[in-house]
Amino acid sequence: MASFKISLPSSHFSFLNSNPKFTFPKIKSFPLYSNPFCIKCSKRIKRRGKLRYPSEKKKLKQQQEEAQVDVKNKFEGIWRLSKLNVSVHKDPGKDFLDLSDALLQEIAKVLEFPVASMLPQEAFKVVRKSFDARKLQKEPKFVYSVDMDVQKLIDLEPRTWEFISELEPKVGLIEHLPHDRTSGDIMSIVHDCRKLDENASTSESGDMNLCNGSHTYPNYRKPKVAVVGSGPAGLFASLVLAEFGADVTVMERGQAVEKRGRDIGALIVRRILQEESNFCFGEGGAGTWSDGKLVTRIGRNSGSVLAVLETLVHFGAPKKILVDGKPHLGTDKLVPLLQNFRRYLEELGVNIMFGTRVDDLLVKDEHVLGVKVSDSSDNSSHSTSQNLSYDAVVLAVGHSARDTYQMLLSHGVNLVEKDFAVGLRVEHPQELINSIQYSGLANEVLSGRGKVPVADYKVVEYVNAEDIALPSNSGPINRSCYSFCMCPGGQVVLTSTDPSELCINGMSFSRRSSKWANAALVVTVSSKDFSALDLNGPLAGVEFQRMFERKAAAMGGGNFVVPVQTVTDFLDSKLSVTSLPSSSYRLGVRAANLHELFPSHITSSLQHSLLKFDKELPGFISSNALLHGVETRTSSPVQISRRADTYECTSLRGLYPIGEGAGYAGGIVSAAVDGMYSGFALAKSLGLFHGSIESVLGKAQNAGVAKY
Repeated sequence: MASFKISLPSSHFSFLNSNPKFTFPKIKSFPLYSNPFCIKCSKRIKRRGKLRYPSEKKKLKQQQEEAQVDVKNKFEGIWRLSKLNVSVHKDPGKDFLDLSDALLQEIAKVLEFPVASMLPQEAFKVVRKSFDARKLQKEPKFVYSVDMDVQKLIDLEPRTWEFISELEPKVGLIEHLPHDRTSGDIMSIVHDCRKLDENASTSESGDMNLCNGSHTYPNYRKPKVAVVGSGPAGLFASLVLAEFGADVTVMERGQAVEKRGRDIGALIVRRILQEESNFCFGEGGAGTWSDGKLVTRIGRNSGSVLAVLETLVHFGAPKKILVDGKPHLGTDKLVPLLQNFRRYLEELGVNIMFGTRVDDLLVKDEHVLGVKVSDSSDNSSHSTSQNLSYDAVVLAVGHSARDTYQMLLSHGVNLVEKDFAVGLRVEHPQELINSIQYSGLANEVLSGRGKVPVADYKVVEYVNAEDIALPSNSGPINRSCYSFCMCPGGQVVLTSTDPSELCINGMSFSRRSSKWANAALVVTVSSKDFSALDLNGPLAGVEFQRMFERKAAAMGGGNFVVPVQTVTDFLDSKLSVTSLPSSSYRLGVRAANLHELFPSHITSSLQHSLLKFDKELPGFISSNALLHGVETRTSSPVQISRRADTYECTSLRGLYPIGEGAGYAGGIVSAAVDGMYSGFALAKSLGLFHGSIESVLGKAQNAGVAKY
């Protein structure tokens, strides 16, 4: 039967006033669209419009000119509709993640479908929702991305066929996905891989030995793997390896979250610092008592990131993290999640050893054969240690494991200086930030219970020699100053791991309901900054951190009191005698000349940037804004060299450095992804996995480049 098509001008349809007498064209049959054609599209990038870097604009132009994608059938797979804007006044609010009538109206406009109420909600799925309150907008709005199941749509409403046939892909707005990009959790992914391996093995003759890479084992013995550290990287590496059948032992110098919570309480109430169980060390890593941010720069829509988020949901995270444009958990959600994660690992047979510090590696012929451990809770000089043998050691320590870096140097491991950032943590009244960002909409926040999210911000300024006076030995001419780990509705907390040092961070709970907003304002530093202070060698960055943490402790007068200064005084390089604004930091603050804490070029960079930030966020410079010192542990100051394909250390065989402490991640999600990839790579080396990692997880980020 010959196919035919009826086309009507879109001007016949009104979206503002639906015509109840409208009659759809009668179509006797719905033939398949069989004429393939080419379209131009590009991959999604982080920055858009004028915010794109010149290199990104060039890359996008090349993609638009060169990338040719065939849509073989418009009526199969998924269409992703992005940048669907719904006014804040028409939207049910931040906690509503389904399809509202207003969102259906926006979808109907894209499809040029005349009656939005006739679109079946079952055919659509919200995959992203974010809030846009930028001043350049006419009004604040929620921005959606929605996946449309074409087959389901046509089955439920056949009259949409004509409109789908006219649908054209548009870069960043309308994208055709041959298959649904939804990804399962890591457990289901590994199970699928094992099934494929089992099916493949049935057609081959059995072998008494599994051999792949440098590891060979009898098939009746599980390979033994030690995972040092129970942060996101360590936990996800352990999960992958255990699911593949390895005999995994997790060693954590800190305590389980229950005991760790009591230790942190003792620090806040009685000023007792447990050097092995605190805000940095313990189950879940440093991110447990932080904001629990799940924002990442390694690809929000990538299969690996989605797998991590799905896994977190499996262990108790709210499902909204899969949709929220800026997902976060908060400490109150992380604690039970980690308990569920631990119980699942133990059910798989994973041995978890809390309060166990790895003091050394057992090395022979440049091959790691195991670890030397001791009880981290035993502070006596006669603490007993024991040697434990393993086939591989995954090193997933955090960025504060400075003794581990020193131990690695003693074995000749290649450690490379890495740039990071240092600065101060600024705190404002949350109501002020709400007012700056939302203006008249600020009263809709309602301490995290309202219609719009608690207001946050992200600022960055690039500083060069024209902006500030630089001494001859100050280091690089160009550096950036930016906000880091912004915690709306949060509090400033102590992250010191040594009583002689003072370091701070920010945290918040899931509702973000406190009356303060805080963020680190940090400046990038590099080896030139270290050498200017006669600090050299692989651990120069560590000594750079220590220098200013000890100086901050002295400024505070000891006993974990934090030195503070108002933003206005910091800009004027003076110390007023007026009373200080309130601070969320619970161990006490003391007025100090923070403008004298850092070398002059770092201080000048901060001062210059603050003036720029105030232009972007009028009111940011305020006598109610309080700077706290000092923030130094934004990321690892070193990187442990490893091979890009196997994740194995370039200096010692059998050692696998991963995550934030190794210099390959920053934040919960990127660390978890790195742990997941390394788990697959090690499973492949151990002969437990025989497929292609890229075919399962997609292409990993370039090794050696940490993205946050």
